[in-house]
Amino acid sequence: MAQPIDLAATAKGILSGDRRALARAITLVESARADHRAQALTLLGTLAASGRQALRIGLSGTPGVGKSTFIEAFGLMLTAQGLKVAVLAVDPSSARSGGSILGDKTRMERLSRDPNAFIRPSPSQTQLGGVARRSREAVALCEAAGFDVVLIETVGVGQSETVVAQISDLFLLLLAPAGGDELQGVKRGIMEMADLIFVNKADGDLKPAAMRTVADYSGALQLLRRRPQDPAGFPKALPVSALAEEGLEQAWAEMQTLAEWRKTHSHWTRTRATQSRHWFEEEVRQGLLAALRHEPQRGLMAGYADRVATGEITPEAAAAEMLRAMGRG
Repeated sequence: MAQPIDLAATAKGILSGDRRALARAITLVESARADHRAQALTLLGTLAASGRQALRIGLSGTPGVGKSTFIEAFGLMLTAQGLKVAVLAVDPSSARSGGSILGDKTRMERLSRDPNAFIRPSPSQTQLGGVARRSREAVALCEAAGFDVVLIETVGVGQSETVVAQISDLFLLLLAPAGGDELQGVKRGIMEMADLIFVNKADGDLKPAAMRTVADYSGALQLLRRRPQDPAGFPKALPVSALAEEGLEQAWAEMQTLAEWRKTHSHWTRTRATQSRHWFEEEVRQGLLAALRHEPQRGLMAGYADRVATGEITPEAAAAEMLRAMGRG
């Protein structure tokens, strides 16, 4: 039987920057066991009193665009400046087995050895939105541990990935050089949520194509209505090369400019308050769905599901009847 976790010692370790304590705490919040969940909530409540905040950066992009390479080069640049960087990399889980490769430490070998960096891969557990359900809590743990920047790398699954904006202060979209047709393939939802678009692989023979892609996206961004949380000129598209480590300084400068403007104009605080409200509602929603898996709701659900499957009743009518039976109709 596993030894119970000493929450006081774990909290003390996290606040002092102990990586092992942080890793154990993230494992705790990711656990689905009821006793672990209760311990996780106590731990998170204790650490919230520290009031520490980091710059939360969400990074999205299609597979193969070079997210891991970008994160490693960008992370190494930040640690060279004396900043502490945490990377929460969400790997896609198998819908069949539930397993996940979790290979981000092998893809970021240099950054994983940096004493000022912490890399934690987590399975998405088939969660929509490209982030694991407990990613927000893992971010809070990293903030309590004293990290200056927390990078959340998503699985790159498509338009549903816009939910990463509910966990980050800045949302970055990483794209590869492409022709004009590629512009039409990018989901409008992600385009509207992105704070900065970086066209990666802007080096060598691909540099001209990358610059054309930057121009295409810059033009497209001008057509979008300016958001109240953006200063003039944002969102914007920029060329970067993670492999050649070019454009990273300018990318970081733009991130800092945007973050500072939002803090000065109170958007930072309002956005975080809105995010907290969103995750409260999400926890309630998930809790209600979990309650449906227990009796008597489980039997009620099964009965209506059988009637829907045989065509006796429509899905909409069955849902309405079940909600009325539960006193919520």
